Amino acid sequence: MRPANPRPIIALVCAGLAACAPGDGIDADGSVFDGIAPGETITLGGTEPFWGLDIAPATPGDGFTARFSSPSGDIDPAPFSMQRFAGNNGLGFNGELAGKAVQVAITPGDCSDGMSDQTYPFAATVALGDATLLGCGHTDSAPATSASAP
Repeated sequence: MRPANPRPIIALVCAGLAACAPGDGIDADGSVFDGIAPGETITLGGTEPFWGLDIAPATPGDGFTARFSSPSGDIDPAPFSMQRFAGNNGLGFNGELAGKAVQVAITPGDCSDGMSDQTYPFAATVALGDATLLGCGHTDSAPATSASAP
């Protein structure tokens, strides 16, 4: 079931991140989430519906380049720009794709896609226009792991 308006969900996630504005995301006590380095590529994905989002540092310059994909093909897979912000319990990105606002919240913790034996190190919530997508994520330095065979 999809909420009618994803903004309250993203606002709650942002409150958990404790820094929902572009910048360094440093809290008053000086701590900041450092589980994903700024130079890493992040791979996110989910099921029901199937979707994928890759976020990589832009070359050259500031910001990040993202590419959204889904088997339905209803969204243009062209790259788009995103800005990164960090808080004390996760990482966020925001941008715009095909005229729709995109807000991403990534938090650490074991995550399952429900369809494979993979365990991912990050959970992801993506607000894409009026849709809220839930999924998992990984990076090269924090890959998904497989369950051991019996």
